[in-house]
Amino acid sequence: MPQGGHHQGPPPPGGYPNGPHGMPYQLPPQPEGHSNTGVVVGTAFAGFALFLMLNFIVGLAAFTMGGEASSSAPVVAGAVLLALIGIGGGLVLLFLRRPWAKGLGLGLMIGWAFMSIVTAGFCTGLNPNLYS
Repeated sequence: MPQGGHHQGPPPPGGYPNGPHGMPYQLPPQPEGHSNTGVVVGTAFAGFALFLMLNFIVGLAAFTMGGEASSSAPVVAGAVLLALIGIGGGLVLLFLRRPWAKGLGLGLMIGWAFMSIVTAGFCTGLNPNLYS
C-alpha cells in the first residue's frame, strides 16, 4: 500500500478530481453498527398502528355526531382531520429528520394511504357517496 493507507486503483475517469499526491478521492469509512434502519422500520409500524386507531376513533365520532341528520359536516370534518393527521402530521414528522420521527411520519402516511385504498375512501372520507 502506498503512503497514507490508500489503495492505488485505476485512474479516475476524465474530469474527476484527484486528491492530494494525485491519489483518487475515497469515501470515508462508514461507522459499523450505527444504522438507524431498525428504528425507522419499527416506528413506521407504530405510526401505521397509531393511524389505524385514530382512524377508528375519528370515524366513529364523525358518524355518531352525524346521526341521522342530512348534514355531512361531521364527515367532512373527520375527513379533513384524518388528512391533517395522516399526511400533514406525517410530513411534519418526516422533515424533523430524526430516525424515530421519520419512521412515525412514514407510518402515519402509509396508514392513511392504506385505509384510503382498502376501504375505497370510505374510512378516510374520500368516498363521494358519504356526502350525499
